[in-house]
Amino acid sequence: MPVIQCTLGDCALLATLNRQLIEDEASDNPMNWAQLEQRMRDFLVGDYRAYFYVIEQEIVGYALVRVTETPKYLRQFFICREHRRRDYGKAFFGELMDALGDETIDIEVYAWNEAGSQFWQSLGFTPRSIAMRYQKEE
Repeated sequence: MPVIQCTLGDCALLATLNRQLIEDEASDNPMNWAQLEQRMRDFLVGDYRAYFYVIEQEIVGYALVRVTETPKYLRQFFICREHRRRDYGKAFFGELMDALGDETIDIEVYAWNEAGSQFWQSLGFTPRSIAMRYQKEE
């Protein structure tokens, strides 16, 4: 099966992949690599499980899922840059849902992430709410 559950020993690699996801999404997350690694550890000892997507013994992407609520919440989903445009994202999502044994899952997409929004909509996701943030300028 190409979906493999991660362990605490995978947190360093997960942090590296998460840094790339943050860059690709143009996120305002200021965490450095060490902070991201610790955050992954905290996620995995808490309510989250991480999964690698593996093709021919190579990690193609990862997902981070909060598994303690219904529906589950897909917090992070990433396909490595060199593996994009090969339908791995769609395949990984289908395999992940099978591995989770669920038919429903929630996600959030940054408003400015048009490519991400289009990807998720192509899989059948529909918008349910609009999250907004106010930040006073200094």
